[in-house]
Amino acid sequence: MKTQKFLQSLALHFCLALLVIAFSLFASAIDALAKVKVVASLPTFAAITKEIGGDKVEVESLAKGYQDPHFVDAKPSYVLKLNRADLLIYNGLDLEIGWLPPLITGSRNSKITSTNSPGNLNASTLISNILEVPTMRVDRSMGDIHPGGNPHYILDPKNGIAVANGIAERLKEIDPKNSSYYDQRLKDFVKRLNAKAKEWEEKLAPYKGTKIVPYHKSWNYFSDWAGFQEVGYVEPKPGIPPSPSYVADLIRKIQGMNVKLVIAESYYPQKVPALIAQKAGASFLVLPAQVGGGDGINTYFDLLDAIVNDVTSKLENMKQAVNSSNLAGG
Repeated sequence: MKTQKFLQSLALHFCLALLVIAFSLFASAIDALAKVKVVASLPTFAAITKEIGGDKVEVESLAKGYQDPHFVDAKPSYVLKLNRADLLIYNGLDLEIGWLPPLITGSRNSKITSTNSPGNLNASTLISNILEVPTMRVDRSMGDIHPGGNPHYILDPKNGIAVANGIAERLKEIDPKNSSYYDQRLKDFVKRLNAKAKEWEEKLAPYKGTKIVPYHKSWNYFSDWAGFQEVGYVEPKPGIPPSPSYVADLIRKIQGMNVKLVIAESYYPQKVPALIAQKAGASFLVLPAQVGGGDGINTYFDLLDAIVNDVTSKLENMKQAVNSSNLAGG
């Protein structure tokens, strides 16, 4: 009799445990279904979306941080991701023109296919000061010129705040019941980013006016914010590799203008810019241009931290080397 009661009690507890597990799985499934599905073209937009959306969003990036955002393989799996998206966030200014439009069309997702839909967010429309907007007719002889202006605006933290504001507004429009949640996370993000921007600006301040030569026109917004002068580029025209005669002229220019740094994004060839820097007596620096562009760069804060720290450390080391050389020379 005791054995029978024990078995009945054991069976009851087992059934209750199954019910609890089933309820938990059901609740998790409901929670997952309730999240806003966001697809970002670039990992930096995905990172900012996570800051604002928290656990109310599921975010994926199509491009990786180590890829050139101008040229990304349009994989069939990306069409499926876009088909399920509630919100697509992309850079705009034709940065992704070579690969993203066919994916959007192929997704057959009415939430994102129209630029007038709340689910279609061209982040460049949030930027008030687009640099290098052409004032003349653009053609292919000028290289990969962007008719709407330079698209690499996210490397200025002021523009990071503008993008975060825009993302919050779209999330509130798509998911109004969690508006206060998005507002609070936006407020916290802006507060933290303003504090970090002040810290970064203090680190960069001693180096205002530094002359640099980037590989591509990816750093214009960063240079504008940091107060650097871009006096040339490794590419003679955007997207065009340098010829030997162009390299020789650039080396002479760097020597004549006392340029301190030659910079290349991590996804561009390193051999030529490194050689140019070596021959010209400048330093060569490889920098990440997107979240995920290097080890430990998982957030927008990590990205700007890495750029500012690498640049200022390199310039400080050069300054100390010059001082030591002057002292040694008497």
